[in-house]
Amino acid sequence: MPVSPPPLVYRSSGRRLYVRRSGSGPPLLLIHGLSGSRHWWRYNLPALEARHTVYVVELVGYGRGWGQRSLGVREAARLIGDWLQAQDMQQVAVIGHSMGGHIALRLAELEQARLSRLVLACASGLLHQRWWRMALRLPGAVVTGRPGFLPVILADSLRAGLPNLIRSSRDLLRDDVADLLPTLHLPTLVIWGERDVLVPLPLGRALAQGIPGAEFLSVPGAGHVVMVDRPATFNRAVLDFLDPQAAAS
Repeated sequence: MPVSPPPLVYRSSGRRLYVRRSGSGPPLLLIHGLSGSRHWWRYNLPALEARHTVYVVELVGYGRGWGQRSLGVREAARLIGDWLQAQDMQQVAVIGHSMGGHIALRLAELEQARLSRLVLACASGLLHQRWWRMALRLPGAVVTGRPGFLPVILADSLRAGLPNLIRSSRDLLRDDVADLLPTLHLPTLVIWGERDVLVPLPLGRALAQGIPGAEFLSVPGAGHVVMVDRPATFNRAVLDFLDPQAAAS
């Protein structure tokens, strides 16, 4: 069995951003959501790596970045943007899930010229409520999701720690992207689980409507972690969007 290479580590102002690279082809950056890690893309990587050089970020305070104080969505976007600049990466497609989609939007605000396409999966950014109200929805999100994925969610949440989860939740709920959306001029796919109780489907439609020319796709039977709940549908839709010429042929 081939041994996966160690993650790249980008250090800035005492923070460590972990990035794992795999595959070959045009660059594709994956950003996980609240309490997530690289493991949340386990059902997607084989399909994505076949066509792209995939960079999987593990945010400060999460995954391999555990033990650090988590960053707000804008701070996280700046750190990722600094890493893109340091690598002089161009024409990067970005997929962000939940809080990761929120961060992807803020990254696009900073580095739109470096990006090629944007995929927003059940992204926060238009969610307005108290953090504890969102926490009350978590059991429902678990019930509507893939049962076998629950151990990964619990393990990653425990590793991140309650202070980081609360800090990140409060920050993302304070950051509204409504004014940013009309300024985005990137081909964008907004993809949502129809059963998402954490960031409900109408918010996905509103997000897509706010971005000029954005496409919207709802996935039947999927909850908040859409790329885990319905990976085949997610992978096919994302690859068709990222590689329209290949899809047409």
